[in-house]
Amino acid sequence: MKESYKIKNLNRTKIIATVGPATSNVEMLEKLILNGCSIFRINFSHGSHESHGESISNIRTAARNLSQHVSILGDLQGPKIRIGAIKGEKIELTVGQELLLDSDIADDDGSAQGVSYLCDTLAASCSPGRVLMLDDGRVQLEVIAVNGNAINTKVVAGTKLSSRKGLNLKGGGLAEDALTEKDIRDMAFAASQNVDYMCVSFPSCAQDMLDARAKLDEIGCDTQLIAKLERAEVVASEAVIDEMIHSCEGVMVARGDLAVEVGFEAVTSYQKQIVARARRLNKPVIVATQMMESMIDSPVPTRAEVSDVANAVFDYADAVMLSAETAVGDYPLEVVKTVYDVIIATEKHTLTQVSKHRVEMDFEFVDESIAMATMYMANHFKAVKAIVCLTESGSTALWMSRIKTHLPLVAMSPKPSTLNRVALYKGVRSALLPHESERNSQLDDVIKYVRTAVELEKGDYVVITFGDVVGVDGHTNTLKLLQVS
Repeated sequence: MKESYKIKNLNRTKIIATVGPATSNVEMLEKLILNGCSIFRINFSHGSHESHGESISNIRTAARNLSQHVSILGDLQGPKIRIGAIKGEKIELTVGQELLLDSDIADDDGSAQGVSYLCDTLAASCSPGRVLMLDDGRVQLEVIAVNGNAINTKVVAGTKLSSRKGLNLKGGGLAEDALTEKDIRDMAFAASQNVDYMCVSFPSCAQDMLDARAKLDEIGCDTQLIAKLERAEVVASEAVIDEMIHSCEGVMVARGDLAVEVGFEAVTSYQKQIVARARRLNKPVIVATQMMESMIDSPVPTRAEVSDVANAVFDYADAVMLSAETAVGDYPLEVVKTVYDVIIATEKHTLTQVSKHRVEMDFEFVDESIAMATMYMANHFKAVKAIVCLTESGSTALWMSRIKTHLPLVAMSPKPSTLNRVALYKGVRSALLPHESERNSQLDDVIKYVRTAVELEKGDYVVITFGDVVGVDGHTNTLKLLQVS
């Protein structure tokens, strides 16, 4: 067992790193944690259950070595539609030429005369004038005619098409089940590994998320579900966005496929709307895709990427996610350090620290009321140096994390699963509170354990919330102001 570290990371906006060949060993995972990463993504679009199991074990070993609590997020592949293989790996295209897409073509027999695809509903979803977006929009095909499974198109953009590229229907409307057979197998594996969060890819409506929850209930798993908002249908209106947020425990702005479906020029507006609604509805929200894309093979970011991360912080996202940058990139540690530095610099701005969120709203729950009163006191009584919530489920910490503050917010629980879960919440740090301290409500003990997460001096004030009923979720009913002796 290594020395127990007291992590000095101060980023309130959390960093998610995708684990892959560049980052799957314990030594590198420890470095990522020490430099600001608190959530690790397992991407089920790549790799095997065996390799993912090894990565999950290594993540937990690294966290245990550093006495830290981190979240593990499993990301299901979903119904990603791709074309088949092309002989010679690619074909050259010219604008105006015709290209046939036909599922009856052999999967490995693609050519300039036609390429295959695998999707039972693609032809039925197409009609003349619709545009198919391939390879993240680099190739665009306008539908001319549909005959059975054969879709006749003409090229309106793009110069080459390679094997196995992804395919989207611009404007959405592609009818596919959100959970594939592969997803269901991956869900069962993720449940067996006790991952903290699970992302559902390409849901087309709130019912898809409810179906995913029902499937997890069948397995006997209470993993928190994250909806990846990447289809045009799920951002069609604010009401639809709200339905998606209500249907699960959190959402992700998955900007890659979303941009292909709604147009790249609209993605920033949708990002801001989704983040704002998620905060309003008390759910965590992640911003993902190409945050630091150039750092896959460069040790420094572009200025536009720096601004992109900073804007996610200003929008009040709970976390920003790195994908290929940490999974297969040449500079995984450098990119995490860079994102950390951008977050720290941005969070010094008063716009990230002063909150008027929900000040004119009524509250529905006791623990919600306590959380809001706590944050108001902490932000207006300058002697307060930390906010602490004793929590069973993490819900009080989630309420609190919706309110901007410059103060450290510490969630304390005897449940490691709760401490792992809150690692995603904006601004929340975690500290293990032994059962006996919780039961005896010894606040001196609480301060002792708080000091494992934050620096406190004699005379500092700490705001603490807890419940009279120990061991039961949702019973926070007490706020106490305590001076450190």
